[in-house]
Amino acid sequence: MSAYRIIGEDRPGRWLVTCDHASNRVPDWVAGGDLGIGPADMGRHIAYDVGAAGLAEALGTGLDSPVILSDFSRLVIDPNRGEDDPTLVMKLYDGTIIPANRHIDAAGVTERLDRLHRPYHGALARLAGRRPDVVILAIHSFTPCLKGRAPRPWHVGVLHSHLDERLSRALIERLRAEPDLCIGDNEPYSGHLPGDAIDRHALQYGRLNTLVELRNDLIANPADQAAWAARLVPMLQDALARVTL
Repeated sequence: MSAYRIIGEDRPGRWLVTCDHASNRVPDWVAGGDLGIGPADMGRHIAYDVGAAGLAEALGTGLDSPVILSDFSRLVIDPNRGEDDPTLVMKLYDGTIIPANRHIDAAGVTERLDRLHRPYHGALARLAGRRPDVVILAIHSFTPCLKGRAPRPWHVGVLHSHLDERLSRALIERLRAEPDLCIGDNEPYSGHLPGDAIDRHALQYGRLNTLVELRNDLIANPADQAAWAARLVPMLQDALARVTL
């Protein structure tokens, strides 16, 4: 099976919508397709970004632009981490031990890189290079509350690097004009991680970019994903227009 899915590759839009954590699939060649944790944990944010794939697909439709989605769990290997990042293959995440990862060796990591991580990034790089003015829109979701932590109040978080804040700043300004929304600026976490997908495919090439995080209880079903996409599309287009005037 492929490491990724591409939807609308021939769409003419300037955007490239990415979803690094779209799936909780564990390939059968990885520990027999079972990481050693139960269905409840595999359905949580630790295994994938709940609701993000449907939102990304709907945004791609609304923006008439291509979408690329990973097709493996972030617990197998995280495509939003550099190859030398210590959290590339997680052994413990939000209170859950990942048995299949506890004793993984360098050869095991390399196999996951070669069969999943690298093919995904190769395809992403090809799509990002399809036109000189491409804009990368990374879609993620976050859990309303980590175990033992305070609830997260934000509806939407916009993450960005200090190396290029242009589109994110414009989008934050546009989102904050909505009176019913609580918007996080580099919340619930920082938007710059050397070697991550935005760094690799946007920052290193000077491409306009932003990373949008939706709280996952807001996009848990297709109807909510479609509604949020319909709301976000004109705001994204407006933010881009402000940057490119």
